Amino acid sequence: MKKEMTCISCPVGCRLTAYEKDGKIIIEGNACKRGEVYGISEITNPSRMVCSTVKIQGAFLPSLPVKTDEPVPKEKIFEVMEEINKITVQAPVHTGQILIPHVAGTKSNIVATREM
Repeated sequence: MKKEMTCISCPVGCRLTAYEKDGKIIIEGNACKRGEVYGISEITNPSRMVCSTVKIQGAFLPSLPVKTDEPVPKEKIFEVMEEINKITVQAPVHTGQILIPHVAGTKSNIVATREM
């Protein structure tokens, strides 16, 4: 099985090819070590950071930008978004404040990315 992907570890955006040979995952096309690490991770356990907004009351804007503090498995993204969409927070909120701990049963927390 061969899988082609674009590396998102740095601005170069190398076109990677991943395949298994003799029980080992081989990554080709990477210009740096980060590409190899990204390719192996993408094959074995794909994950992403999630950025969104939540409703906020008592602030000068109606929504607050938030993100996960570490990547979540790709298969959990929709579950993460469901939890994000359920909450409304009350101002004041501080940058880095945890709004949803262990979102969707992961190690990641939803944190505020702006003071409001």
